[in-house]
Amino acid sequence: MSHLIYNPFDYEVHPPRLSPDYKSTVLRAPSQPLVVLKQSLSELTGPLFGDFKLGEFDHDLTQNAVRNGQPLGERIVVHGKVMNENGQPIPNTLIEIWQANSAGRYVHKVDQHDAPLDPNFLGTGRCMTDSEGNYKFYTIKPGAYPWGNHHNAWRPNHIHFSLFGANITNRLVTQMYFPGDPLLQYDPIFLGVPPKGRELLISKFDLSITEPLFALGYRFDFVLRGHGQTPFESL
Repeated sequence: MSHLIYNPFDYEVHPPRLSPDYKSTVLRAPSQPLVVLKQSLSELTGPLFGDFKLGEFDHDLTQNAVRNGQPLGERIVVHGKVMNENGQPIPNTLIEIWQANSAGRYVHKVDQHDAPLDPNFLGTGRCMTDSEGNYKFYTIKPGAYPWGNHHNAWRPNHIHFSLFGANITNRLVTQMYFPGDPLLQYDPIFLGVPPKGRELLISKFDLSITEPLFALGYRFDFVLRGHGQTPFESL
């Protein structure tokens, strides 16, 4: 499997570690050059996901937390392909997602946003890419939410993705946005990504995967290295 390490000097695509408009980076961004440590055997081997066992509904966030009914909100299908810089598929990649519910609330004790929790929506899921590098999730379109970075700050609708590579140190964490979201032009996190990278973070509406009478479809591909690599969070 191609690993997920990016070129740290490719600032045409990846966001800088320090972006003053995104206020928490002022406290988190390193002030000294990166110190590269020699990797140990445990870091260079595994995890091996070829025989990884997933639950029946791990990929379906509309079903994996249902108690007394269906989750509230607009059902969507998110699918795509994981590939290397040559467009070759990367099979057996573990993908995890997490997101807010349709009201813009996370199932987490830190999230005290005055919006309702959905008892039938946990907001997390996982799947493996198939032999052709394809993945698919069923979920609910997440809502926008306030986040306190600046006056009247609202995060656009987004889904967090995590992809694990050939070993535990190779992990890509990124966010997927939705086309036409009016909040994108005001969001310091999205705007902290160079223009070339921003377009790679916006999914595309896909009628071919849209399921009649059930869910709208969106496509979001991942390129792990090289030209057109998917931007990811380095902090």
